[in-house]
Amino acid sequence: MLTIRRDAYDEIVHHGYAGDDEEVCGVLAGEHGADASRVTDVSRVENVADAPQIRYAMDPEAQLEQIDEIESRGLDVVGFYHTHPTGPARPSAVDAERATWPGYSYVICAFDGHPYLGSWRWDGEEFEQETVAIAEE
Repeated sequence: MLTIRRDAYDEIVHHGYAGDDEEVCGVLAGEHGADASRVTDVSRVENVADAPQIRYAMDPEAQLEQIDEIESRGLDVVGFYHTHPTGPARPSAVDAERATWPGYSYVICAFDGHPYLGSWRWDGEEFEQETVAIAEE
């Protein structure tokens, strides 16, 4: 299960709208657990993919910088997020090819009509969908 604080959820959605027709991405921070995690903060990372309308690639230096910042604040990396501006709200084959953090959440916010946020944990071979709950605090 993944619990996302409301302001973190709103940040992902606003970042997605700001990206317009390009995928945006970032790092999720909070409390990481084997079965359940909680997202309290979101850190944007520039999408440097060659075709940002259909895929994402986090700038490696910026991603590492954000991870260091998260850990310096005593938080855990919970996972990562990116958007699918025109859907679908599930990982693509490219997302699976590029997933590298087993046991962590990969959040996708799709904008096909209105925002829909889903999350999947990468087990090292495939994604397993997890329940998402939005929390006010």
